[in-house]
Amino acid sequence: MTSPKVIDLRCRPAFLHDFFGANPGSPGYETARWLNRRVGTRGPDDHFSRSLIQEGFLAEIREAGLSKAVVVGRHTSGQQISNRLIHEITHGHDELLGIAGVDPVLQGTEAALQEINHAITQLGLAGIDLEPGFGKPARHPDDAVYYPVYEECSRLGVPVFLMTGPTTPDLRYNDPAALSNLAKRYPDLPIVCYHGYWPNAAEAVGAAFLHQNIFLVPDMYLFQPGSQVYVDAANSFLGKQLLFGSSYPFRPIRQSIDDFLQLGFREDRLEQLLYTNAAQLFELKD
Repeated sequence: MTSPKVIDLRCRPAFLHDFFGANPGSPGYETARWLNRRVGTRGPDDHFSRSLIQEGFLAEIREAGLSKAVVVGRHTSGQQISNRLIHEITHGHDELLGIAGVDPVLQGTEAALQEINHAITQLGLAGIDLEPGFGKPARHPDDAVYYPVYEECSRLGVPVFLMTGPTTPDLRYNDPAALSNLAKRYPDLPIVCYHGYWPNAAEAVGAAFLHQNIFLVPDMYLFQPGSQVYVDAANSFLGKQLLFGSSYPFRPIRQSIDDFLQLGFREDRLEQLLYTNAAQLFELKD
């Protein structure tokens, strides 16, 4: 079997933030090692140390055979990564795309809208990341405070990326019911869900069944118990709505691709899941 074309929807260098292992010997670095073990990394749990510098990160991407890697920004009360930094990391590298992070609660609505416009039109980033469940107070993504963000993204023609999953501080906010409400309100807005709302996989798949503007990226949780429903759905109706992500630095890129190929996806769906869906989402040209 020839090596497939792959776009990795969630791929960050270790140097991006302490949370990703930027400072060897720190609690953040040890947490990154722990998470690697937790999600099934084979081999050294500090493999990500290679990406403590930009050149090492690019080498990881190229050696894994990625066509594109998506570097995701964040703006939460606990972690704020400058969108300019995302631009500096990705600019000038054809294999990298950047996603900007905003929070209209922390920044104020007008400032957040200005940042969205700047990130997309001036910095050349490709979408907007929101993390409602990590807010203080936590919110659901269908909260009205986020409506201006969704409307601006719709106007600019870029997707919204939502952080979901089991690390949500209050798991009541990892609820796909709110996702369904959001997708119904903005039917033309692509809504991409990092971590695929795992472990609420069946509910997330149900929301995506109803709303074709929902896209799921289970990334590192695709390899955890309870995730077969993503595979079954992708082999059925979800073929155009599931995308690949490695969650690097928390899981090796190449291992994640190899493991993905062994999960039981239909062979005639693999190119779509690994590459085409993402290429269409970002309107990439071959």
